[in-house]
Amino acid sequence: MDNITISTLSRYKAEKRKFAALTAYDASFAALFEQNNVPVLLIGDSLGMVLQGGNDTLKVTVEQIAYHTRSVVQGAPNALVIADMPFMSYHTVESACNNAAELMRAGANMVKLEGGEWLLDTVRALTQRSVPVCAHLGLTPQSVHVFGGYKVQGRGDAGQAIIDEALQLQQAGAAMLVLECVPHQLARTITEQLDIPVIGIGAGKDTDGQILVMHDILGISSGYIPKFSKNYLLQTGNIATAVQAFVDEVAHGDFPAAEHTFG
Repeated sequence: MDNITISTLSRYKAEKRKFAALTAYDASFAALFEQNNVPVLLIGDSLGMVLQGGNDTLKVTVEQIAYHTRSVVQGAPNALVIADMPFMSYHTVESACNNAAELMRAGANMVKLEGGEWLLDTVRALTQRSVPVCAHLGLTPQSVHVFGGYKVQGRGDAGQAIIDEALQLQQAGAAMLVLECVPHQLARTITEQLDIPVIGIGAGKDTDGQILVMHDILGISSGYIPKFSKNYLLQTGNIATAVQAFVDEVAHGDFPAAEHTFG
């Protein structure tokens, strides 16, 4: 796989070429994902649930994300590697800059932050200091206790607020956006209005890219597999083939299907 950059993904958007992304936490799986043409890898704070067995992502630390980032970069040197900024690691502009620097030194190409309007100054500061930012709107798992659970966001009149925040984040310098668990009509509108690539998870098939948690596509997540995911290992019986099937279905627009989508 050729080296993937932000410019690569921007070109994909312009060409309407849909791309896949996966979470990754170690060198071995990262290498397998790169070998099977996954251009974007996210060291997600989801590791607090799928690796550590927690009920949420809130206990994950910057040091843990940095450790797993170094591992993923070793396995997939050509992928675009995004590192999650964990809970309360970016509550001030200064803390965001310091913690983002640690993740970039670990090898990340970009950091991801959850939140909207309150993050605009932080996004500006990081971008001005040469840290590419991926914003995250919709269901933001670090706010699970505010939402009262893992619930679809942006239904009805609430959708306009997400559109407005997406445009504001782009204007502030965000180079990419993740939309999680929003109605597919809202995701389509945001994807069409933004110039930056939009990656969906539970956001319908009209976003520029799709991301899933690796444990979900392999059917090994503890608890349950979310409505918006799909067990590709059950379908294929082989890990590498499962990953390639995910990549191919995203590229052809076959995933997500209606059953993985919120109306």
